[in-house]
Amino acid sequence: MFDILHTHTDFIVISKHPNVSVHKDDGDTMLLQEVAKQTGDAKLYLIHRLDKMTSGILLLGRSSAAASELSQMFAQRSVEKYYLAIGSKKPKKKQGLVSGDMERSRRASWKLLNSQTNPAITQFFSLAAEPGERLFLCKPHTGKTHQIRVALKSVGSGIVGDPIYNAGSESDRGYLHAFALCFTYQHQDFEFVCDPRNHSVLGSKWNTDITCQGVEAWLTPWELSWPKINK
Repeated sequence: MFDILHTHTDFIVISKHPNVSVHKDDGDTMLLQEVAKQTGDAKLYLIHRLDKMTSGILLLGRSSAAASELSQMFAQRSVEKYYLAIGSKKPKKKQGLVSGDMERSRRASWKLLNSQTNPAITQFFSLAAEPGERLFLCKPHTGKTHQIRVALKSVGSGIVGDPIYNAGSESDRGYLHAFALCFTYQHQDFEFVCDPRNHSVLGSKWNTDITCQGVEAWLTPWELSWPKINK
């Protein structure tokens, strides 16, 4: 269900496994309660969210005060977030920016609009992966529901195994992974990376030779030359 990556007096960093809900739904066990059992906390607080399909770094507060402060940092976009994804086709562009408003579409899905009233903003780089696939490193500047999944679909490379945005694609999981977080909390800098390779529960595709090389090249994603965005 999860692995604990780091324990701080104010927060816990876990790696959430794929297909685990952060909320109790479909009869799932509540993730926060399971983590609290292991850490000995009476209660943990959800600071941000990951889709059920998405694996990787999730930050949990150990007090309401810490959770409030950290949640505000996410809301103010002072936390850098990086995701890995494997797309099912060659994208229309190998790197760039996807920006647009999002609105609800059919069933559980969202769609990207051309308007820019309150846009979802995602930067990305990509590298070669297995034949017919592409490895992406995504840096979302906003935190909209399904943002990266919709962004990659919009550039013609829906995520491998994504049941909503790439319904014909079958795999051992939907390949979106919360890879790294970077932030300053109470005057201390924190950088966390959750490398999905060699963790069988996180999916087999990260371990193919060409994909593995791509992940290796991006292990310090905050040091890459991300183009400036005019906000």
